[in-house]
Amino acid sequence: MSTSVTEAADQMEKEESLRLAIAVSLLRSKIQNHQSSSSTSRCDVPSETDALRWKQKAKERKREIIRLQEDLKDAESAKHCDLFPESASCKCYFFDNLGEFSGRRIGEASEPRFNDVLRRRFLRLARTRGRRISNRSSQRLRLSEAGYDEISEQLRISIDFLLELSEANSNASNFSNWSHQAVDFILASLEKLLLMGRNLESVEESISSMITQLITRMCTPFKGNEGKHLKTSVGFYVQHLIRKLGSEPYIGQRAVFAISQRISILAENLLFMDPFDESFPEMDECMFILIQLIEFLICDYLVPWAEKEAFETAVFEEWVASVVHARKAVAALEERNGLYILYMDRVTGELAKRVGQVTSFREVEPSILDKIISYPE
Repeated sequence: MSTSVTEAADQMEKEESLRLAIAVSLLRSKIQNHQSSSSTSRCDVPSETDALRWKQKAKERKREIIRLQEDLKDAESAKHCDLFPESASCKCYFFDNLGEFSGRRIGEASEPRFNDVLRRRFLRLARTRGRRISNRSSQRLRLSEAGYDEISEQLRISIDFLLELSEANSNASNFSNWSHQAVDFILASLEKLLLMGRNLESVEESISSMITQLITRMCTPFKGNEGKHLKTSVGFYVQHLIRKLGSEPYIGQRAVFAISQRISILAENLLFMDPFDESFPEMDECMFILIQLIEFLICDYLVPWAEKEAFETAVFEEWVASVVHARKAVAALEERNGLYILYMDRVTGELAKRVGQVTSFREVEPSILDKIISYPE
């Protein structure tokens, strides 16, 4: 009996131990599961946050790339500042005071908000045409030469573009739209090249060729139906271009020399020409335009030219002597048309006045100054 009771007690003790072991195991398992789940949740939160953050950054970067691409397209096409259609006329008053003395300095800048629009268009158009005209070598330039060659090419393209615009078959709206942009780029490019001081022979050749062709175009009348859309003779428009370009003494002084040479040649041709010849009126008009242009250049720019450090005294002496010679050539036509000599006397008078205003001209050859002063003011 006692044995059975003892066995029953042992059995109950084993069951209690088993239950306790199971309970402890369950409790440990529950604690471990809780710790594992809490640890996993703590790791997952930063992981999910980082993923969202990088995803957001990727979206922002993509939007930024798209925006930059759109900005690049806008910069190339100038859509954001293109205020007018392609056929819009120039609004910068470039051709104000055409054929008249200007009340303000003729070299004043154009109205910026219109000028910027047309400048961008000019760049695109000029570069496009420049590529068609010449096939340049694709050889890579050295860094020391890249700047000079780029500016020199810009000067060449601008000159070619301006000469193309001044041709008889050039569209009138294109001429008024783009001519002043070409002038601005020629002046800016020339100034940079002169500061560099390299290969000036090539620069002078380009400028002299441009002046000669513009003078020829100025004295070449339209034929047939050409130019009927222009209220003013095309010669005055080209005259105005030379007048604007003349603000730079490097161009202006050479222009005066070339014009005075042309006056001398024209005076000799008129001296032996039949007044009833069909071309006589055209040559007569050309003479007045040439004389007027010299007067404009001298009155507008001679004093500002002389104030610049880069003023070329030798070139000044050459064109002064040429102007005096042109005055003598015109004097031979006094019996045919006394207005020629009257206008040339006015030119030499204005020249004498301005030479007297500038002290630096005292270094000029005395015989040159004597020739100027010898004519009445």
